[in-house]
Amino acid sequence: MNAAPQPATLKTHGPRNRVPVVASLLVVALLAASVLVLRRVDRIRGEATLEEVLYLPSAKAVKRLSLGYTGLMADLYWTRAVQYFGGKHHARSKQYQLLEPLLDITTTLDPQLLVAYEFGSIFLAQQPPQGAGDPEAAVRLVERGIRNNPTAWRLYYHLGFIYFQEMKDPKRASEAFLKGSQVPGALPWMRTMAAALAQNAGEAETARYLWTNILNSTDDKSVQQNAIRRLEALRVDDEVMALQNVVDAYRQRTGTTPPNWRALIAAGYMRGIPVDPLNNPYVLRDGRVEVANPDDLPFITKGLPPGQEPTLYMKKRPS
Repeated sequence: MNAAPQPATLKTHGPRNRVPVVASLLVVALLAASVLVLRRVDRIRGEATLEEVLYLPSAKAVKRLSLGYTGLMADLYWTRAVQYFGGKHHARSKQYQLLEPLLDITTTLDPQLLVAYEFGSIFLAQQPPQGAGDPEAAVRLVERGIRNNPTAWRLYYHLGFIYFQEMKDPKRASEAFLKGSQVPGALPWMRTMAAALAQNAGEAETARYLWTNILNSTDDKSVQQNAIRRLEALRVDDEVMALQNVVDAYRQRTGTTPPNWRALIAAGYMRGIPVDPLNNPYVLRDGRVEVANPDDLPFITKGLPPGQEPTLYMKKRPS
């Protein structure tokens, strides 16, 4: 008679098998702790006072409590930041006190989480109710992102956009775009933006240098034409200011306004009638120097008729 089969014996290998079990328990504990933390955030969010924000764990404290699962916790905090912003935006709130702390914790847990810097800065910079209305906090966030991700040229784009759009500072915006254009892999239009903003900020020499560099370093015909038009505009602005100084000097010496260029030529102030880059004579109207056809010289800021704003785009020239 055959012996009855014996129950199978589970073989173990001692402490080695306990490692995945312990790891699984740690993950479960971490998730449970994260739920408690997020519930605490929800309670604070409902009232959203600055004093209550201070009770949030610091970024360093959360990082220590993450037990090494910083990437997971960063994703959880980024999700919470997006939810918090979405709720406030939907309610058309004017206060977003928890937004910067949530983004700070997120990017401390994962300094390479680029989406948190890019979209988080937009959330912070936009004016209420579209955002927190704190462009300085947005700048701090993006600058931290650049320090942690020096090869991420798009962060310089976001920095320049904040300076120009939200802080109305074209000079610093130009500097941000220029630095970003020097990062390997940055797209060529970063230099174009830097040059355009430098020109907008009145940084004529910087703009002239950048546009000349762009003109001499590209084979793209449209980029070349844009650079040429920008350089023409810079030349016109310089010439109009110089000619206006001559007209003012004549008026101060004679007590009368020169009726035309010939009067200035006869008085020895100039040798001939001045012309613009398109070879059209400048117009002298009631003591004011103007260009003959401003629509043919996009981007100029000087020599425009009274009340006409500078053109921000290039119109097609007549053939």
